[in-house]
Amino acid sequence: MSEPSPVRLSARRIRAIFRRHAYLLLASWPRLLELVYWPSVQMLLWGYLTLFLQEQSGLVARAGGLFLSAVLLWDTLFRGQLGVAICFLEEMYARHLGHLFVSPLRPWELLAAVFAISLVRVLIGVGGAALLAVPIFGFVLSQALGWALLPYFAVLLAFGWAIGLVIVGLVLRLGLAAENLAWGAIFLVQPISGVYYPIATLPSWLQPVAWLLPSSAVFEGMRTVLIEGRFDLGLLAWAVAMLGLWLTGGALAFLALFRAARRRGLLLQVGE
Repeated sequence: MSEPSPVRLSARRIRAIFRRHAYLLLASWPRLLELVYWPSVQMLLWGYLTLFLQEQSGLVARAGGLFLSAVLLWDTLFRGQLGVAICFLEEMYARHLGHLFVSPLRPWELLAAVFAISLVRVLIGVGGAALLAVPIFGFVLSQALGWALLPYFAVLLAFGWAIGLVIVGLVLRLGLAAENLAWGAIFLVQPISGVYYPIATLPSWLQPVAWLLPSSAVFEGMRTVLIEGRFDLGLLAWAVAMLGLWLTGGALAFLALFRAARRRGLLLQVGE
């Protein structure tokens, strides 16, 4: 009987890692609740703020769901990054990384499974909050942004993965003493991504830095759709170009840090 092809072996390994994290997620109602809880809290906060501002500001009144769209898209980026980091932290807490990498499992196979489970986590968390916004505020994200929602969602999710790769690499190399990066590093990106305000609001010297982030082009494009009613293809093209650079840089940084951790035997050491 012939041996399975390398492609089938890789697919089996990816499915095995995906199933492990899916079982962890689905077998724990606190994990599922946490996924939906924070996006829903954010949605409620900005939803009620939007209701107030609609009585005060003509701009917000014309662009219905401006803040709700922003907070749901931001949570896509945040949850995408966090989903990657959490999967690795789970393995480190369980002292499982060493076992994984004495097997034939390759790093890219682990990443493929982690990206897949991260997508599931984002769909549960952000999707749940978006559904709650319908009966509470009468706001439908897909209706507000139209088909532009799909590329914006994909770019922000992949950007979150790119940031997650760098954070995971640092945690592998530095140990769990650096795990706070998984929760806090993403918020360094938020102020210069123009989530709730135009990039032009930033100081002139900071604007070129902001445009290096795919998220900046996405949120500018979101406001263009909501306020002007048009889709700016140029902004999307710029976001995709910057995303390619971030994904390449994130992958290279992860591989370099992973190899350094492996050479030093750090995959078996999960303490600080």
